Amino acid sequence: MSFLARAALALLVLSSLHVSAKAQTPLPDAIAAPGETIVLTVHAEGAQVYECKAGSDGKLAWAFREPIATLFVDGKTIGRHYAGPNWEHMDGSAVVGKAAGNAPGATSDDIPWLKLQVTASRGNGALTGVTTVQRINTKGGKAEGSCDKAGTFKSVPYSADYVFLKKG
Repeated sequence: MSFLARAALALLVLSSLHVSAKAQTPLPDAIAAPGETIVLTVHAEGAQVYECKAGSDGKLAWAFREPIATLFVDGKTIGRHYAGPNWEHMDGSAVVGKAAGNAPGATSDDIPWLKLQVTASRGNGALTGVTTVQRINTKGGKAEGSCDKAGTFKSVPYSADYVFLKKG
């Protein structure tokens, strides 16, 4: 093999190692789940729904109400995500979570990344045994601007990846 061919091969190998290392960048400590294994990773497309409410200072502001999203694997619908927060798989299994940690999204327009502890589950299927849900790779979803009428709603499009994990 010529020197040029070996150099090109070495560069290709180093490039792939760099991409691989980048893809495996650890999550922020606040949402990491050490010792847990991935059960399922899904992509979500939907909206974060906000309601115009008076804050503690009496001023109207957008308050988070609920998520509404479709869950996808390889471009196929496999479930839904909604208030609770609930994640429901089409096989009938479902989990409910409670926020346990957060980290900022990539931009100021992105909702935070989250770690949620599962507080309830039902059914048997893909989500059986899940103990933690991580919301990562968020895009959009933050309500911007003021609201001027209490009781009005605003839906802000978002996408995210949800990682379902179990202990052990």
